[in-house]
Amino acid sequence: MTTREFDGIRLERVREYVWEIPREDGMRVPARVLASEKLLEQIGDDRTLQQLKNATHLPGMTKHALCMPDGHQGYGFPVGGVGATDVENGCISPGAVGYDINCGVRMMKTNLSYDDLQGHEEELVDALFRAIPSGLGGGGVVESDVDTVDAVLERGVDWALEAGYAVEDDLLHCEDEGRRPDADSDAVSEKAKNRGKNQLGSLGSGNHFLEVQRVTDVFREDVADAYGLAEDQIVVLIHCGSRGLGHQVCNDYLRKIEKRHGDLLAELPDRELAAAPAGSELAEAYYGAMCAAINFAWTNRQLVMHRTREVFERVFGRDWEAMEMELLYDVAHNIAKKEHHDVDGQERELYVHRKGATRAFPAGHPEVPKAYRDVGQPVIIPGSMGAGSYVLRGGEESLSLSFGSTAHGAGRVMSRTRAKKEYWGETVQTELRDRNSIYVKAQSGATVAEEAPGVYKDVDEVVRVSDALGIGDKVARTYPVCNIKG
Repeated sequence: MTTREFDGIRLERVREYVWEIPREDGMRVPARVLASEKLLEQIGDDRTLQQLKNATHLPGMTKHALCMPDGHQGYGFPVGGVGATDVENGCISPGAVGYDINCGVRMMKTNLSYDDLQGHEEELVDALFRAIPSGLGGGGVVESDVDTVDAVLERGVDWALEAGYAVEDDLLHCEDEGRRPDADSDAVSEKAKNRGKNQLGSLGSGNHFLEVQRVTDVFREDVADAYGLAEDQIVVLIHCGSRGLGHQVCNDYLRKIEKRHGDLLAELPDRELAAAPAGSELAEAYYGAMCAAINFAWTNRQLVMHRTREVFERVFGRDWEAMEMELLYDVAHNIAKKEHHDVDGQERELYVHRKGATRAFPAGHPEVPKAYRDVGQPVIIPGSMGAGSYVLRGGEESLSLSFGSTAHGAGRVMSRTRAKKEYWGETVQTELRDRNSIYVKAQSGATVAEEAPGVYKDVDEVVRVSDALGIGDKVARTYPVCNIKG
């Protein structure tokens, strides 16, 4: 048996690309890492494996805790982590969801070709940067008050449809149709609502972005055809989340759980994994507040897409409908959802925590939108702004191997602090434009430095492992043309 060891943590190779940390020292289940040798070296270079091992101590953890191929160190639970806990006898952990609740991605298609776009790159990136609020602090596509935020928290993208910022097809091509019915706006604090009311329709900062891309490769023509993708086509990728509202929800409930469930916290190897026992008042309240923040994030991305359509109309002089600017799909990261999964031959209801991981349901699953049910759920994997991104489809092995999950991006290999020491933002921008014909606009050079291509894992390798395991199958590859960041 092939084994590897990192800082005293031993992993056994179960099969190709599947590594297991055996159960020991209070672990309720084993832990598994889905990675190639190359990716495992990077994953083992920080505290990811220790955090994954710690997560197996959470009450009700089922089968195994998982790290996806893009995994790296996070807050408590690793980014790229997946863990399923029993809804009746387990727990729910804000740290295993993350601060940016429903940080996620959506891809919008167009009927424009790369030839149509060439010559408009600078005009387009400047117009998008002016029109779409980004960076830290306030500013959104719409001016809202707490009453509006309450409506968004309860109704999600359905609110945007009624307000004229969406069309019916947008809802039909969004995970859960853009609304979690379990949302409870009353469980969200006034402080969180006040943080969100001035940020509805904004990118934020950090690794969030809007990127205009061209489709460079198609790997599965039948699935690409079902998704409406073809080589040389222009698409738009939007990556953002619930902004300050989601951050405040996470912070609020971490503090409440620490105070009320100190006995459970004392049993865990890391305070950052603070969890509320299933069925407790705080578990129910957090779930309602988290679902509300999920709705906020979906609406946030919808408003950014609405503004993007308006910008394209001005730049290209055509209605967005004529350019067929339609939503391909919107998928959530940083989420814990009640789902039914087969565990040892029995169907059980679980809180499936996906922190920096993407739902990847296969063809035929009832929760896949009807338009894609015959081919499988679209999965969108962003790379760095100097590399390609991918569209996958949920693989046939995802339910058995990873609770219907795969990676959510390339995954960092370098901290933001180190990145700012090693890269100069303006130099990165110039090199991307001159060498790769990629136009980048950001609020600061520091943001560009933090997100330089060299700070991320090889997205091609991440996707190769996902495809080889059958948890997320390659459909198409895209390449950046214009990128705006906070």
